[in-house]
Amino acid sequence: MKKRALNEELLDAASRVINTKGFSHFSLANVAEEAGVSKGGLLHHFPSKRALIEGGITSVLEKYTTSLEQKSALDSNPGHTLRAYIDVSLKDPEQMEAGLLAAIATDPELLKPVQDHYLVWQKRVEEDGLDPVLATIIRLAIDGLWFCDMFGFAPLENDFREKVLEELYSLTRQDG
Repeated sequence: MKKRALNEELLDAASRVINTKGFSHFSLANVAEEAGVSKGGLLHHFPSKRALIEGGITSVLEKYTTSLEQKSALDSNPGHTLRAYIDVSLKDPEQMEAGLLAAIATDPELLKPVQDHYLVWQKRVEEDGLDPVLATIIRLAIDGLWFCDMFGFAPLENDFREKVLEELYSLTRQDG
């Protein structure tokens, strides 16, 4: 297996451990077992738990940014960045959840790359062709829905969730 592919599998295994068993089970031994490699093999690619978390956050941010840019590029109308943000943020939030939970649980400084990316995304949202205040409210609603899902804070039932998402999409189509 190529190094990049193995790194991705190790990061995916780390995410699966956190998402299925909880952060208390996040250990190098459990990640190695989940990935089907020796602990030494894992340590060859990620020499510490912190390095594994940093790698996970970096990988998720790269994938997220690529997906956001690809979706956003398909549409040039006002609100296109927000529509892409809805799609990407709420399509597969578990990947980001695992990295965030690991970072928060071990060292809040690990969130710095995520905070930096949010500053970039916020700037893009404000320049999306909609009123910047409305655009920010929509972004905050998207983030709020994502956090409700992640932490189980009164998650919305499927039909109601779809109605909320449709309303968010509708708001992104308003003229700035």
